[in-house]
Amino acid sequence: MTDAGSPLVSVVMATFNRAALLDRAIGSVLEQTIGSWELIVVDDGSADETFSVVDRHLQRHGNIRYMKHRNRKPALSRNAGIQASFGRYVTFLDSDDRYLPEHLESRLTLLESMPEVDLLAGGFSLTGDPWVRDRNDPEKLVHVSDCILCGTLFGRRELFTDLGGFRDIDYAEDTDLWERAAMKHHILRIDGPESYIYQRSEESITATWKRNNT
Repeated sequence: MTDAGSPLVSVVMATFNRAALLDRAIGSVLEQTIGSWELIVVDDGSADETFSVVDRHLQRHGNIRYMKHRNRKPALSRNAGIQASFGRYVTFLDSDDRYLPEHLESRLTLLESMPEVDLLAGGFSLTGDPWVRDRNDPEKLVHVSDCILCGTLFGRRELFTDLGGFRDIDYAEDTDLWERAAMKHHILRIDGPESYIYQRSEESITATWKRNNT
């Protein structure tokens, strides 16, 4: 059981200079069909109006927290959020994406019904360009449906602690964590429900790379 007052689910959202997208992302967490969650916004050194946007939500919702540090890139920002989390389960939301209202409840129900499983991934729909750089061959593009999408990772907090979180690598730190988890834990890739909406922004790492190399 969680401690009194502790949330079931901790949502970690690392963000950098995406103030214009934050209301949509945060709003999708506020619309969840379960109430036992916390949202930890980790500001990776933004120079825009990120804090002003988040602060409006901080004033109204006690289960939203905000952290800021100098630019350390997504992997280490997510790790900071994991370390600050109190939930039994940890998951993620990229600030250019959003959840459908049943997202957290669907993942929570799955894991609580399968105590042998420690980590889920998958179950998303895509808007926009589906092609991303292959982690093993930078000259090759692969469909995002063949990848592990960080925002869809939903796991027991102990798993992330045991793995030491994400490694600070240049690309595909989500796939790297998934593969390390598979060596020590029971993981499960799911196709649905497709309740995570992947909406890659023009400033994302994969979109920037593609523009510069095609």
